[in-house]
Amino acid sequence: MQASLKVNADLLQLYFMIGKEIAQKQEAQGWGAQIIDLLSADLQKRYKGESGYSERNLRNMKRFANEYPDFLFLQVPRAKFDEHTNHPIWQATLAKLDDDVEFVQVPLAQITWYHHISLIGRVKDVSERAFYVLKTAENGWSRNVMLLQVENDLCRNQGKAINNFQTTLPEFHSDLARDIFKDPYKFGFLAIEEKVNERTIEEKLIQKITDFLLEMGKGFAFVGHQYHLEVEEDDYYVDILMYHLKLHCYVAIELKAVEFIPEFISKLNFYVSAIDDQVKAPEDNPTIGLLLCTDKKNKKVEYSLRGNQQPLGVASYKTNKSLEERIKSALPTEEEIKAKLDEL
Repeated sequence: MQASLKVNADLLQLYFMIGKEIAQKQEAQGWGAQIIDLLSADLQKRYKGESGYSERNLRNMKRFANEYPDFLFLQVPRAKFDEHTNHPIWQATLAKLDDDVEFVQVPLAQITWYHHISLIGRVKDVSERAFYVLKTAENGWSRNVMLLQVENDLCRNQGKAINNFQTTLPEFHSDLARDIFKDPYKFGFLAIEEKVNERTIEEKLIQKITDFLLEMGKGFAFVGHQYHLEVEEDDYYVDILMYHLKLHCYVAIELKAVEFIPEFISKLNFYVSAIDDQVKAPEDNPTIGLLLCTDKKNKKVEYSLRGNQQPLGVASYKTNKSLEERIKSALPTEEEIKAKLDEL
């Protein structure tokens, strides 16, 4: 692991130095000097059989050097991090810093060159970019998975599910749980355009279990759907039962194909209590209930959770992409447009 990190850091360092030199020469000799074209031809001739020295990649190196003048780190203003203090991930980072620290340093060598170039083209805000660098390194995301999380706006959605964890769980457990659950969940991979009932959505989620687990986030393990519970000779069925490996607890998920109404909380509370009594082992932490609705009014949710003794969260979900999201995903990025122009 350390060896691969060292190789990656060395490659990024090389590309940074080449990009910096290109920028300096262009500034000194002017843009019309065709520095990139000549350098690309020279490097490909000198290092035959080695990829990475195309005109396009050299332009990426220059962009990389311009974006990260403080390489090997991404310098994020402390004030920018303060904007995201509702995320426990930011709180944990800030807690380690002195109050007079003006910048937070995020090591860039945690992710690969191809991750970086894709991220630069799609995320402009430095604090958001730092978030995805940290999350990619933490979760071991491939480039495509990282871009999916960017498209789903994880930075703004993570930790946003309305919940009562602060009053129902120990402090450390509460912070971790709040960070794990997001709002909204994006189930666009189901490709459902028309309105359907809960059971249809549930069945499609199970058919796409890999995508479902990816959207739920790291640590979730699937236990079962329509999970059977028997209480005083009556049968009950939990839509989806999962287990979270970091929280060390069961997560009961109830799926509703309508807007939130307060009565849903009572049923979820019942399931959580039954799972705690019938399924949870002594070493497991208390079961968490997650209610997923097509829409919700936050104040109604807050009132419904207030005073409840079970740890419950409520979030919305989407089963198809909005028109804006579909247009955005269909259009080429700024990076891709520049690459095409460079080829002309």
